Amino acid sequence: MGLSSMGGVPWSTTHAGVHRLLKIRPLLPQGATGLLAVSGGQDSVCLLKLLVDLRPKWGWQLRAVHCDHRWRADSGANADFVRQLCEGWGVPCEVVTAEADCATEAKARQWRYQVFEELTSRERFTHVVTGHTASDRTETLLYNLLRGSGTDGLQALAWQRPLSQASPIVVVRPLLGLTRQQTGEFCRQFDLPIWEDATNQDTRYARNRIRLELLPYLQEHFNPGVDATLANTAELLTAEVELLEGMAGELYGALVSPPAGNSEGWKIQRSPLKTAPLALQRRVLRRVLQQVTPAQISFEHVEKLVALLVAPQGSQSDPFPGGIIAVVEGDWLVLKPLMIP
Repeated sequence: MGLSSMGGVPWSTTHAGVHRLLKIRPLLPQGATGLLAVSGGQDSVCLLKLLVDLRPKWGWQLRAVHCDHRWRADSGANADFVRQLCEGWGVPCEVVTAEADCATEAKARQWRYQVFEELTSRERFTHVVTGHTASDRTETLLYNLLRGSGTDGLQALAWQRPLSQASPIVVVRPLLGLTRQQTGEFCRQFDLPIWEDATNQDTRYARNRIRLELLPYLQEHFNPGVDATLANTAELLTAEVELLEGMAGELYGALVSPPAGNSEGWKIQRSPLKTAPLALQRRVLRRVLQQVTPAQISFEHVEKLVALLVAPQGSQSDPFPGGIIAVVEGDWLVLKPLMIP
């Protein structure tokens, strides 16, 4: 990584790469107000340094938030470290401490995103910025693949996404083009202080086992550049999922009728759907199942409905979770409670 100076700021190839990326992919436009999620680890410190250095060129207003899960005895010291680092670089920092115990990774993530929502609704932020890298994207892809996720799970960490369904705020990830090795090199190059989080070494967590055991094995025995390769796969899948979702949405709107009264169920017109490509059939039917059952939809659930698209009159499924069955009624596939005759 070569170093030069740009307007008095030391300027590396990483600075230039992220600056160029933001011109091509407008994740954080000119004058944006960004809330930066800063843990104190190398990825978030790299993000903070890059955005502080690029700030004069882009006119951003930057604020930071640190979420203290209270998982470790040193979490208060970690929070103080982040606050001092941010404020030393002219970025006001708010520390939010969890009241309840975030027992799992999923609960911790859910709580962090609630914190982001509360702060963005209280202040005028346009974007939430996280330090996710290509390595995180690869780990998420592998995690979802091993849990049996379809392509929607394999797209793994898009460059941007809405903060929530109801929110106009966008979560952006400007470091997705960098691996964790590259953010580490950047931090060493600029002699940046990093808080080492001991929980990152705890192999009770599935993601840590993927990072500490599975990925090094894949790098050594299969592909040294597996981080970037699988992150690129996730990027390809993101575009393909977007295309399929758009097409499935049109079919869903044309062929699916929600219940019109107490005695009726969800109705799917069979003849146009069975001539559609199988990938679209599955997506439309999965969407219907998501409306009628609270359970996680499995591959087997969707395949039961696919089979009924060509089944004879009166055919029906065994019950789905929640007591819903699917029945063939002429050209309609009807999903309704088991109690209804």
